[in-house]
Amino acid sequence: MNRLVLLLLLSLLLLAGCHREEKFPVEPAITFVSLEKIDEGTGIDNKATLTLHFQDGDGDLGLNTEDIYSPFDTASVYYYNLFIDYYKKINGQFQKIEFEAVTFNQRFPRLSNDVPESIEGDLYVDLPINSFDLSTQYDTIKFSCYIVDRALHMSNTVETTPLVVKKR
Repeated sequence: MNRLVLLLLLSLLLLAGCHREEKFPVEPAITFVSLEKIDEGTGIDNKATLTLHFQDGDGDLGLNTEDIYSPFDTASVYYYNLFIDYYKKINGQFQKIEFEAVTFNQRFPRLSNDVPESIEGDLYVDLPINSFDLSTQYDTIKFSCYIVDRALHMSNTVETTPLVVKKR
């Protein structure tokens, strides 16, 4: 009987030892997954969904609506936690385009309430993709982006694949 109890305890210890929790650095990391146009049935490409894979070692990704005090207030660059730059292909080269009244930066909500914990998953972001310049029928665009966690750790920067956009 004692040998059976000892064998059972050893088996439980082995099983518990086999469970490996993923650990990542406290700086978030992202990987580009996809950039896909959303078909709205108009024949014009206005929106796309950007998919990013993320990993974070302490789970402090995301901002809730009540996260509006420094450094996340509206006057701060950290009001946003997803930073996106827009590039348009001009004469065969991608050039960063800045719009006065449009920002592609966004806030995504908190992804974990159990901080600290290692988390990973996919982030889906809808983006406007029409370049607001209707002088041509098509544009080739791409985006670059990075995320920032609540400790203000910055992730790596990734670029999307180019996307041909029908504008009219």
